[in-house]
Amino acid sequence: MFDFLEGYDLLEAFWTTVQLTVYSAIGSLIWGTLLAAMRVSPVPLMRGFGTAYVNVVRNIPLTIIILFTSLGLYSTLGISLGSDRLETINFRLAVLGLIAYTAAFVCEALRSGINTVPVGQAEAARAMGLNFTQVLTLVVLPQAFRSVVGPLTNVLIALTKNTTVAAAIGVAEAALLMKEMIENEAQVLLISAIFAFGFVCLTLPTGLILGWVSKKVAVKR
Repeated sequence: MFDFLEGYDLLEAFWTTVQLTVYSAIGSLIWGTLLAAMRVSPVPLMRGFGTAYVNVVRNIPLTIIILFTSLGLYSTLGISLGSDRLETINFRLAVLGLIAYTAAFVCEALRSGINTVPVGQAEAARAMGLNFTQVLTLVVLPQAFRSVVGPLTNVLIALTKNTTVAAAIGVAEAALLMKEMIENEAQVLLISAIFAFGFVCLTLPTGLILGWVSKKVAVKR
């Protein structure tokens, strides 16, 4: 029944998907946190940049962003991100595109968490002589992160599924292998079921584990 799987490296394809997810998640968390800090910053220019970035990027289809990284950054501008191998370049460009897109959603999730922190705590911290950066990093963000583990979990699950768009620029992840198998084999339903099961195996444990973490670290108010 599964003889047609011979010659296809499913594990390698899903491992590439996992790598895309992990690298993009780390980058998105860092860039999204910086964007959230900009959006609540007292500096108008930073607030304007953060607001404009989020509103523009999250309304652009991810496929367009991924294609821009390949056709715009690499093909037109010659930006190769420190590699000479096309496969590595495409992988890094896909990670860059996923970070740019997902960070906008991370930012909004974090900003909602920042809004749950009582204003009095920030005012008390400022009264003690802390500056904006210290108030944000020592008082506000620790509580904000604890309150948005659930929303960030949803963003991570969406990111895992969004990695399939990387196939548009030739990244050898699960979706690209699925497309190749469907073109070569006469087992469309079975192939689709196998890859659907693979993504469930990636996302379901993530949701369960982080859901448990969310309950454990939730701020009691």
